Amino acid sequence: MKIRILGYYGGYPYNGIGTSGYLIQSNNFNLLLDCGSGVLLELEKYLNPLQLDAVLLSHYHHDHTADIGVLEYYWQLNTENRKEPTLPIYGNINDKINFDGLTWNNDTKGIPYHENDILNLGPFLIKFMKTKHPVSAYAVKIIEKSTNKSFVFTADTRYFDGLINFCKNADLLITDTNFYKNKKGTKWHMTSKESGYLAKQSNAKNVIISHLPQYGSLDELLNETRDEAGSNAKVNIAKLGLQINI
Repeated sequence: MKIRILGYYGGYPYNGIGTSGYLIQSNNFNLLLDCGSGVLLELEKYLNPLQLDAVLLSHYHHDHTADIGVLEYYWQLNTENRKEPTLPIYGNINDKINFDGLTWNNDTKGIPYHENDILNLGPFLIKFMKTKHPVSAYAVKIIEKSTNKSFVFTADTRYFDGLINFCKNADLLITDTNFYKNKKGTKWHMTSKESGYLAKQSNAKNVIISHLPQYGSLDELLNETRDEAGSNAKVNIAKLGLQINI
């Protein structure tokens, strides 16, 4: 399984880098996980969007879905050379207005998932866990059937203990790390310290912090995460275009 980072900022694109989006590939199957602002342009560097097999959305905040509309137009305006005649876009149905928008003519089709589902999608089995966020958001565990390797994406969430078991022993864990450790007040995203704690407690083999802030020193954010994670956890920071093979 290959995971490529197509965008990693929270909230809005910054300095030429987009918001959340990840390309997951295995056995010639191409899955786009989240489709934030700037993701479609970055995707085009590595894959013709018409070669996508499916899109999966963790939730409907704009920094995770801003490019869905233009991806739908891309499919509408390019009817030849599609890998699939209609692009399936998987999303939760707790927000009917946004879910209904995933279906566009006969070009894209919204398909619902639920927390207790195990989605059998190409070479993957996909599990979901509802997170703690102001809108319905779901952490995603993608298991490659041929190798049993797992990739977990926390999606947007404040820290809660249930994440530990969901992320347990992941071959790759990408965490929502939008705040420095000194963040005060209400938090709907994890701090560096909380991501480090999750990395340590879940025993994930490889951890990347993402959904990053546009302010401060990202080196400091990474060091804070590593300090909490301890020496046994391998923690790095998201980089545009980075591909991780597991």
